[in-house]
Amino acid sequence: MKPAIAISIGDLNGIGIAIALEAHDAVSQHCRPRYCISRLMLERAAALLGRAIPDDFETVDVPGDFPIRPGTVDAKSGRYSYDSFMKGVALCEEGETAAVVTLPIHKEAWMKAGLAYKGHTDLLRKHFGAEAIMMLGCEALYVALFTEHMPLRDVPDAIEEQALTRFLCDFQRETGAEEVAVLGLNPHAGDNGVLGNEERIIEKAIANANAAAPGVFTGPVVPDVAFTPAFRSRHRYIAAMYHDQGLAPLKALYFDEGINVSLNLPIVRTSVDHGTAFDIAYKTPPRTESYRNAVAAALKLAEARAQ
Repeated sequence: MKPAIAISIGDLNGIGIAIALEAHDAVSQHCRPRYCISRLMLERAAALLGRAIPDDFETVDVPGDFPIRPGTVDAKSGRYSYDSFMKGVALCEEGETAAVVTLPIHKEAWMKAGLAYKGHTDLLRKHFGAEAIMMLGCEALYVALFTEHMPLRDVPDAIEEQALTRFLCDFQRETGAEEVAVLGLNPHAGDNGVLGNEERIIEKAIANANAAAPGVFTGPVVPDVAFTPAFRSRHRYIAAMYHDQGLAPLKALYFDEGINVSLNLPIVRTSVDHGTAFDIAYKTPPRTESYRNAVAAALKLAEARAQ
């Protein structure tokens, strides 16, 4: 039998449900997708999209009854995306599915719904009491984020030797990477203290991590050269100090095919690497490559974990 994969449908005011419907035939060739959405809300979304629901589109009921308002930040839709995600997590915990693949949420909608999480990874970290790692990318290049959804002014204070050492060791163990380039925080990686001293802490964390996995970690690497073709030809894994340092260049290079993977957790979770795209929701057919890649990665990771 094909492995079952839970699909959380994201914010219904965005593009997630259109992606799920558009890519269903493709992903169901490789797995049994179980969509965390009520039949009522599915029919409501499909009607707005003018799409037929495939006969084999299997739903797992998530109660909800509210109007879909395309492109709108809405507390009810935010809460529903949370409920859909938690249903997918529960299916994994209960052994009903091999993984959960998530379609995009809207963080402001979660805030309006009174949810004290900054996104999927933050929720998973607190739900499981585990140091979840956010890694994005594709087979050509993966980037892990030491800090994620954090104001930029708070990042320097978050760079602490023990925490960064643990992050690097967990990242290497989860991926099996034989080399990881660790970025500096400051321009020119600090220029030996001329432009900042955080690199001293990063150097110590790299040394600690290399004591556990000799020769794996290099750096601190000057951030503005880390995504050049010559550097990427030698390094497939990069550890970035903050969100945009890693993701702005990554998405410029591999936006369509990129995915998000949550590492260091007791379940397998992958996701698209893009947002809700409210500007095109229910108007323009969305691209599905990131979602299809996320499903493929989830299947691969679940198979490896089962062995």
